[in-house]
Amino acid sequence: MICIIDYGMGNVKSVQNAILKLGGQAEISSDAHKINSAEGLILPGVGAFGVAMDNLKSRSLIEVLKEQVLTQKKPILGVCLGMQLFATHSTELGNHKGLDWIPGDVDLLDSNKGKLQIPHVGWNNVEFDSQAGLFEKLTSESHFYFDHSFHFKTDKKYVLATAKYGEDINAIVKKENIIGVQFHPEKSQGSGLKLLRGFLNYVEKENHTRRSH
Repeated sequence: MICIIDYGMGNVKSVQNAILKLGGQAEISSDAHKINSAEGLILPGVGAFGVAMDNLKSRSLIEVLKEQVLTQKKPILGVCLGMQLFATHSTELGNHKGLDWIPGDVDLLDSNKGKLQIPHVGWNNVEFDSQAGLFEKLTSESHFYFDHSFHFKTDKKYVLATAKYGEDINAIVKKENIIGVQFHPEKSQGSGLKLLRGFLNYVEKENHTRRSH
């Protein structure tokens, strides 16, 4: 069972529908018991960073998620804003502290690089730095759907894939059991479903490893 975290920041239903289409089980919830009992977590999100962090705090979700993700090492997938919340800090509409699970900053895209429009909306190729795990069925010809104005800057050791939009954008990041994607797999048709299938396989593998120990 996958628990899709409901913290009032949108697009939870479309993520659930994509998981169900793959034959997986997914529940939308902010209930601590359901988060604790889930095999894997998805943190989606559309909107502003500061509001998202406030919503996580007001629903008492930060400590619950920290226990499950950082201590219990439960797999989590952050989608778009959900990925950005893993960062240390964001400059979106002020200065905001993030969850600080993957060190880095969230800053506005540079419109001067290529005279590009912000937000970055549309389909982009994603260049993979690794073909392991989640990406074994994906290639650098894979297209994903992006919709964002800010991007996550972090150390290259955490970056598994990039996209080009005037500058290199970190499209997929990973630190241990924490995975984030800047694009929307639930809106990315075949490529998105392949990535979500990879995440489900990863969750199954990690849970099997934990149970065997």
